[in-house]
Amino acid sequence: MPTVPLHEIATARAGDKGNRLNIALVCRDPAYYETVAAQVTADRVAEKFAARRPSRVVRYDLPKLFAFNFVLDDVLEGGVNASLGLDGHGKSLSFLLLEITVTMQQSRTRGAQGA
Repeated sequence: MPTVPLHEIATARAGDKGNRLNIALVCRDPAYYETVAAQVTADRVAEKFAARRPSRVVRYDLPKLFAFNFVLDDVLEGGVNASLGLDGHGKSLSFLLLEITVTMQQSRTRGAQGA
């Protein structure tokens, strides 16, 4: 079974509210939704963002949109007004999420669909 990074099968967009980061993860094809749902858990996202020490990670499932919303608390170094980081809004952090890999069923890989 092939392993692929999320950026090959999904897109993401990040936003902030204070010291809270929201990342929307949207599957490029509805066929990928169940695979992503099973493998990209809140715990796995917390592990990926461990260096930023989130105090909590919650995943909200949006099955009709084939998407998820991840909410990570306390990862923006105090938020846009307090952070000395270059990306106080956390916009680039969606790319960190898109590095997570998932194991695909052979019939659902892009190559098998002729994409």
